[in-house]
Amino acid sequence: MGDLVVSAPPVVVPGAARVLTPDLERDAGRKRSNRMDGVRELLEAVRDNNLAAGRFRGLLHIAIGRTLSRPDGTKLSAGLTWREVAALLKLLRFDTELGREAGADPETLSPRDRERYWYAVIALARVDGPEALAEADALVGPLKALGFVVAPSASAPAAGPPAKAKPKAEEKPKKKKK
Repeated sequence: MGDLVVSAPPVVVPGAARVLTPDLERDAGRKRSNRMDGVRELLEAVRDNNLAAGRFRGLLHIAIGRTLSRPDGTKLSAGLTWREVAALLKLLRFDTELGREAGADPETLSPRDRERYWYAVIALARVDGPEALAEADALVGPLKALGFVVAPSASAPAAGPPAKAKPKAEEKPKKKKK
């Protein structure tokens, strides 16, 4: 018979690496949703029970920096990034007036892009400050009643007496090398 002649050089089809079969698509979505679903449930419960008013900084502190679980020990979240929390606040249509509690003025921030608005509010809220920590601690009880267990903050002062410092041993002078 004849020789096989290649008429075009082999190339990679653009986008072929991004083709997702239904099984792969379901698994790819699971990676992100597992991380965000727990905080989404928390935010929905807080919004539906009007717990955010007066404690919005604390809510942001919990969503970003604390571990969230169910009473049975099922871990829901270990914290989200600012961008992910901003996306959830936009998706759940939180009232933009809550931004005033965090020190933001809704009229001066991005009025059209709500995700950018919430990101700016989070940046202005100082979620690692003592006010946010106190508000988060005030939210722990009501959230427990809703079925969420919030781990204590790593930056919170330890409960109980402070540990005594060990006495230092006398330091000997170092010998000079010859």
